[in-house]
This record gives sequence, structure tokens and C-alpha cells, in this order.
Amino acid sequence: MNKIITRKEFIQKCMSISVISSAALHGLVPKDLFGSTSSTLVAVRGGEPDKLFDKGIKALGGMSNFVKKGQTVLIKPNIGWDKDPVSGANTNPLLVRRVAEHCINAGAKKVYVYDHSCNHWVGAYKNSGIEQAAKDGGAEVPHMQGARYFNKVKVPKGKTLKEVEVHSLVQEADVFINIPILKHHGGAKMTSAMKNLMGAVWDRSHYHRSGLHQCIADFCTYRVPDLNIIDAYTVMHSNGPRGYSKKDLVIKKMQLLSTDIVAADAASAAIIGFPLSQIHYIAHANNLGLGESDLNKVKSIKLAL
Repeated sequence: MNKIITRKEFIQKCMSISVISSAALHGLVPKDLFGSTSSTLVAVRGGEPDKLFDKGIKALGGMSNFVKKGQTVLIKPNIGWDKDPVSGANTNPLLVRRVAEHCINAGAKKVYVYDHSCNHWVGAYKNSGIEQAAKDGGAEVPHMQGARYFNKVKVPKGKTLKEVEVHSLVQEADVFINIPILKHHGGAKMTSAMKNLMGAVWDRSHYHRSGLHQCIADFCTYRVPDLNIIDAYTVMHSNGPRGYSKKDLVIKKMQLLSTDIVAADAASAAIIGFPLSQIHYIAHANNLGLGESDLNKVKSIKLAL
């Protein structure tokens, strides 16, 4: 049985690493220092979203470890809601812009930013600040909305989700970068890395009809992102996914980066203070072999600005 750790234990685990060597900052982390598995989790705190990412991606060896010259990149933030940037409902636009800039600097041929919004996409894209921020960072924001842009695919190891209609940008991109915002969710308990991928499919209601948590995990057997960047700068701890007042929000000024989507979500749960036992899709994904939910088995790099 996977050990469930509290937010306090996670923070203590990160804080126990008081000095990060220059080797660690370039991704050359000794295995015996941070654990025995191949999963690495970078936790950064104490700065603005763009600066947090600069620090975090350096710890993973730079964006060139993920994006090669001439490749096409899809960045998938949360642009679900027609809300302003301070609402905590959508990914911070400063972070989206900086990720796009890093991809361009790494030599990407094309960088696209896309989400299947819950509210009408025109208002969500504009009022979240993400459309303009993405363009300012050198990315393209195609208005590829509607069923005609989705194609049915098989989900190879899905237990409940056997096939699903996925946006063509997700299917065709060489590199898939997932940038959710961490927040409470009324149905799934928490939105973070895996839950954010529901914005890549056409019929989200199918998940709710068929078994939300298992479908969230199953989708990752079709395509797991190459990099997950969790925006935990402004965290909505109640009344998610849209929120209703400032009382729902906590400013944490944190960010998580990992190629392991399960570890990223387990750490997200620790930050927001939700027990793993309440977020069933994390256990489902762990059982599917998609990553590691036991943070004691994950190499953790803690950085501060």
C-alpha cells in the first residue's frame, strides 16, 4: 500500500535539502541523495511564476532536455474559465509566456497553446490573459475549436476509457507540455496535472458518466505529457474549479516540475492539503504504472528564490 504523506511531511522533505549543488542545478543529481527511482520532482518557491520556472527548468537541465531544434510543441495550460488572472481559476499567464519563450529559445519550430475551455473559449482565452501572453512569448494560439478538430483514438491500457476523441494538436505535437493550475475541484477533489488533460478531449461528460477518476488515469496511457509544470502560485483551496471569492484563495508562490505525472499530482495534493486517499485517480494511475505516488521514492529538489 502506498504511504500517504501530509502537506507538512512533504514540505519537511523538501526543506531537508538545504543546499543544492551545482551538479543538481544542471540535472546531475546523485541517485543516493534523493532516492532510488528515476522520478525527479523539482519544487520551487518564493518568486513570481516566470522566475520560478526559470529556476525550476534549470534544475532539470534546461528546456533543451525536452525540446529539440525543429520540433513542434503543444503547451496545454488551464484556460477553462472566463476569469481574470488573479482569480486562481486558470494558469498564470506569466508562466505560459515564459514556458513558450524557453521552447522558442530551445529551437522549437512551432509552439502552440491550446485548451478546450469550459466557458466560451473567446472570453476565457482573452480575459485569462493567456492568449496575449502566449503570443508575447512567441507561441501561436490557433482558434481550432469545435468537434471537427478532434479525432477518435484508442486508449491502449484504459480500464474504463477505451477510446476517446482527442484534439489533433495533442495527437500531432512532438512535445507535449502540461501546465495546470493547482486547485480544488468539486468532482475530482483536486485539479492538477492529470485532471488538466481533460481539456484535451472533446466529450468531458463521458468521464463523469463512466467513472471520473479511472478515466482521468486511463487517458494518460494514451499520451502522458513530456513535462508537467504545476502552477501553485495562487491556490484555490475551496469552491473550485471556478471559485467565488478571495477567501477561496491562498498565495503560496510555489511551482512543481516533473516528467512523472503521478508524482506531480501526489506533491500537489500535499501542497493543497488533501489526503491521497481522497484523490482516487492518483492511485489508479500508480496502479497503471504511470508514475510514482509515494514521494519517499521520488528524488526531490527544493529551490527557493
